[in-house]
Amino acid sequence: MTRKSHRRVLPTTVLAVLIWCGQVSAVGPRPSSDPASSREYFKIQVVDRQTGRGVPLVELRTTNSTRHFTDSNGIVAFREPGLMDRDVFFFVESHGYEFPKDGFGMHGKILKTTPGTSAVLRIDRINVAERLYRVTGQGIYRDSILTGEPVPLANPVLNGQVMGQDSVYTCIYHGRLFWMWGDTGKPSYPLGNFQMSGAVSDLPDKGGLDPALGVNLEYFVGEDGFSRPMSPMKDPGLVWLDGLINVKDSEGRERMIATYARLKGLGDVKERGLVVFNDATQSFEPLLRSDTECLPYSASGRAFAVDVEGQEYYYFATPFPVAVRMRVRARWDDTADPNCYEALTALESKESSGRSAPRLDIGASDKPYRWVRFDELMGHDPATKTSVIDALKEESKDAHLYDIESGKKIVPHGGSIHYNAYRRRWIMIMVQQYGETSFLGEVWYTEADTPVGPWAYARKVVTHNKYSFYHPKHHPFFDQDGGRLVYFEGTYTFTFSGSQENATPRYDYNQIMYRLSLDDPRLALPVAVYQVNDQEGRKDYLLRDGVEKANKWDAVESIPFYAIEPDSAYDGLVPIYARKEAQQLSLTREHPASAADPLFYALPPSDPPKGNSRVVPLYEYRHGDTGQRLYSVKARLGIEGWRREQEPLCLLWKAPPGPLLLDTKAKPVAGY
Repeated sequence: MTRKSHRRVLPTTVLAVLIWCGQVSAVGPRPSSDPASSREYFKIQVVDRQTGRGVPLVELRTTNSTRHFTDSNGIVAFREPGLMDRDVFFFVESHGYEFPKDGFGMHGKILKTTPGTSAVLRIDRINVAERLYRVTGQGIYRDSILTGEPVPLANPVLNGQVMGQDSVYTCIYHGRLFWMWGDTGKPSYPLGNFQMSGAVSDLPDKGGLDPALGVNLEYFVGEDGFSRPMSPMKDPGLVWLDGLINVKDSEGRERMIATYARLKGLGDVKERGLVVFNDATQSFEPLLRSDTECLPYSASGRAFAVDVEGQEYYYFATPFPVAVRMRVRARWDDTADPNCYEALTALESKESSGRSAPRLDIGASDKPYRWVRFDELMGHDPATKTSVIDALKEESKDAHLYDIESGKKIVPHGGSIHYNAYRRRWIMIMVQQYGETSFLGEVWYTEADTPVGPWAYARKVVTHNKYSFYHPKHHPFFDQDGGRLVYFEGTYTFTFSGSQENATPRYDYNQIMYRLSLDDPRLALPVAVYQVNDQEGRKDYLLRDGVEKANKWDAVESIPFYAIEPDSAYDGLVPIYARKEAQQLSLTREHPASAADPLFYALPPSDPPKGNSRVVPLYEYRHGDTGQRLYSVKARLGIEGWRREQEPLCLLWKAPPGPLLLDTKAKPVAGY
């Protein structure tokens, strides 16, 4: 078996050389279709009214219910016997987009379908994120090819004979972007490849396409040209890989490791373990085989590199619900040994039982969360492995995220976490389980001060109507403009949220890319306001930057509330200042005499939003003897000696319940 490159032969030698050298990336080869053939079609392009860019996955439906879907250029090549060269009404509909109503309330428009002509329809985007193109599957640019339009991909209609592919994982390996997917469909039979598929592509700064245009994937294929198994095993069953990482072995060679599960069917796991990529065979081979459990968390999810006091680690955004609860040092011996993987937990190990465990963070619970090696949690007794894993799984269910709009709790499912230079925070893009419009198709954005948290408030950025879009993956290697623009993709399928009868032709069970602009004012989310104690027990209130500047992470007592940081302030908010007089701190809406900047912004107390129980008044309490001030969202403090001011200072956001999770020693690694 060999990896074959299926690059399209270009119309001219000059253009071929330019594209190969990475000098032409904005526009790929023009299709070699017959111009006369393209004139047989009526071309309809649907564009985003805001950007003017073509919108993929827009349904155009006639009055007799024939369905047509725009390709990745937003184009439909319409040629329907009996409906050509006449007025035809098209209903226009798409997930997260809305076409204007006509006088009768119909979302659509009448078009004259004359062959060889074209029409442009402008649609309004409701999603915060912008849908860009389909990454995998057949017919990505089908309609563009039929109408003679240029396309950016080397293989625009079929690549690796891939019809559909499940969840994506990526890793930088030997200077290229290595891609992995789960179950993969093929044209010749309903059953395809169930032992992982793979491909490589050039990075955007090393000859690859601009991620705004697409990704030229070079699939690993078999002799028949179909995407071949990347993790073949002699034993029967599905093979799923995740937690893809790159480390150097003792000889300094790059090695790519992943966790695997071999299953008889969905949910019926037969074994787990670790696999390593063999450069000679171009496939993954077992490195360690275990029973049904191997690591502290069964699924490793998506990995990202983190610097902890000069030592590089891989942290894992473990799914279900997505959270960072596992890590391992980025060293060959550690990554190959399950005992060396660490869990972020409040569970006690036999080593720490009876004495205080090393404190990483200070939580609301009297049991601090800290990083503990797997073998220490098991007390070096493999017989306890299953019970430890079960306890960790139960502990990880305590995840609280809230909709910034409604205050309703969000149940996070799969996703990914990476540091973002533009927001200067760790950002999570994840899918919601039990969403209102789709069971597993609502995509959310949130951010935190450290990779483990605190996560609190989120904004929905992509919605689907009775359709799934699961395991969204942010590609930090594609970030642009200093991280202001981020790219993510996910698996679009009717499974779990819709019905096979309504499956979208060509798009179903494939990957779709989105772009999110992080300067969008709708992404201004409340951040943690930390309550810090000084040596005399006096309270101070600081945002992340203030805590770091004062080097007071060890003095953080709690997060009493959330507010908007000054850089993200928007209309309708009021500034809150911190004023110190005679060593006494007070928060006030009045600008101090000194030219102080606001500590944070909040909502005015006279204008509470309707239906959001997470927005609450902030009250000032004064101690009768010392005059010290304390600020709380509690209407009654319940501590003797404190008197509450009658009127609230402002309105802001409650902190989620549960332990305070912080990992303040974790710093980003460039490129992740």
